[in-house]
Amino acid sequence: MSHALRLVSLATATLLAACATDQPKPLLIAEPPGCLSAQQITAWADSYQSRQPASNPPADFTAADAACTRAKLQRSVTQQAGALIGYKAGLTNPAVQKRFNTDQPVWGALYENMLLSDGAHVPAQFGARPLYEADLLVRVKSSAIHQARTPAEVLEHIDQVLPFIELPDLMVQAPPKLNGNGVSAINVGARLGVKGKPLPIPTDAAARTQLLGQLQDMQVRLVDGNGQALGGGKGSDVLEHPLNAVIWLAQAVQEQGLSLQAGQVLSLGSFSALLPPKPGQSVSIHYDGVPGLESVTVHFD
Repeated sequence: MSHALRLVSLATATLLAACATDQPKPLLIAEPPGCLSAQQITAWADSYQSRQPASNPPADFTAADAACTRAKLQRSVTQQAGALIGYKAGLTNPAVQKRFNTDQPVWGALYENMLLSDGAHVPAQFGARPLYEADLLVRVKSSAIHQARTPAEVLEHIDQVLPFIELPDLMVQAPPKLNGNGVSAINVGARLGVKGKPLPIPTDAAARTQLLGQLQDMQVRLVDGNGQALGGGKGSDVLEHPLNAVIWLAQAVQEQGLSLQAGQVLSLGSFSALLPPKPGQSVSIHYDGVPGLESVTVHFD
């Protein structure tokens, strides 16, 4: 990590610690020059709350600028989105990375008011630039997950896998102009998501080994209310194994001075293209090849 990015990592940790404790703390070190100002963040937060498009981040945004801006936005968003409940990995699918002209994942924070239950009804215009995608959640069992370096080791430190339709909001006036740093700056578009019935992680070693293979080989299908295919992918589309996204995410937040905690949920990224919702549309995800991992559905009004 560059010296500049290490500095902004410290700044990010300071800001996120403030979010977690509801005790605002000052930024103790110099910000990178491209980090959005407090006034600009207020404008972004106002746009987020009103579901109106915000201004795009500068095209020359650096990773340090994006990390600093993301931390400020997260601090503002938590005032309306509730307590921190986990994190999301984004751009973990090469096809989605290509759309945003990057070859690296990014991460954002998730808050309690963002997660809805299976069968939820959501306005089709739930954000300024609403989309939906096939995703997956896991729940952290132990902060020792930071030591995991293989998908098998990840399974030792999670206790649930949950079906998940993510409902991101790219939130800016011109989403096609966003690159990886821009997506990072907007908290990876975190807005809403619909979670389904959890699948407990088996305690038997042989069963865990079987689940590892099933998650990698599963076919993920997005279908509408009539069963017509909307898209999808396979488990290995996310960093070759979905649980590799957990490894990347655990390391990424740790570099910011943060620690994953038991009970937090982690979103692993997209198994499908990002699609715009339509009023009156119902969308379900099926995870073929993983017994016990049930479908999850959202209805757009």
